[in-house]
Amino acid sequence: MHEELKKQAYEARKIFLTIAAKTGALHIGSSLSHIDLLTALYSDFLNVSPENSKDLKRDIFVLSKGHAALGYYVILAQKGFIPLIDVEKYGQDNTYLAAHPVYGSAPGLEVTTGSLGHGLPIALGMAIVAKRLGWSSKYVVLLSDGEIDEGSNWEAILLAGHLKLDNLTVIVDYNKIQSFGTVKEVLDLEPFVDKWKAFNWFVQEIDGHKFEEIIPAFDIIKNNKNNKNNKPNVIIANTIKGKGVPYMENKLEWHYLNIKLDALDDTIKQLY
Repeated sequence: MHEELKKQAYEARKIFLTIAAKTGALHIGSSLSHIDLLTALYSDFLNVSPENSKDLKRDIFVLSKGHAALGYYVILAQKGFIPLIDVEKYGQDNTYLAAHPVYGSAPGLEVTTGSLGHGLPIALGMAIVAKRLGWSSKYVVLLSDGEIDEGSNWEAILLAGHLKLDNLTVIVDYNKIQSFGTVKEVLDLEPFVDKWKAFNWFVQEIDGHKFEEIIPAFDIIKNNKNNKNNKPNVIIANTIKGKGVPYMENKLEWHYLNIKLDALDDTIKQLY
């Protein structure tokens, strides 16, 4: 299973880089860091599909770090939610796939995001409603680490722990680089694990690029293992900005730069 997921993630990165070069997309590093996590999420965890995408009791995923939308669109295309030919028009005139996700513009796009700090509070509200209605739906939010600077997240984190929302899962894409510097330089989050525990969350810390760690972390949540107190779940996924392309990895500038078409072939050759 892990090898198949690695192949899917490699193909997703290849498609992503190709479309990014042809459309002039930005936030390259941000999408590359979460592709493994989303590949696993849509393959092994979420109970949502193109067929049940309007079912009120479906699982819901919120990409709070909306600037990394193109990588997300590629995963949705791989899973049949949207045609790949439409993803190839990303960010262009007359497309419905904007630079940030827009609610309802395509199946699987559950929340309009991009103004950081809003995805988790919205998902929190959904999880509260589901609890009150007795639904078994799961609500999953992918946050960027720089986004954790937003106070609205900490309000939601505090309330989720208080309400014991075990149907809510946060994944933090902890690549340790944000828009204007490293996370440590801008606003140090450490001790990060301890902060979540203090807010009454069940915490797992993993390598966000190793399916051998991602899948077991999801399994623990699905089967409610090691979480006997109905705590909300957080997976702190240590990732690499620009993962898969050596010259982009851990480079702040790939939050902003785009891939030139004449560099695409060489970039694909370096992809691993």
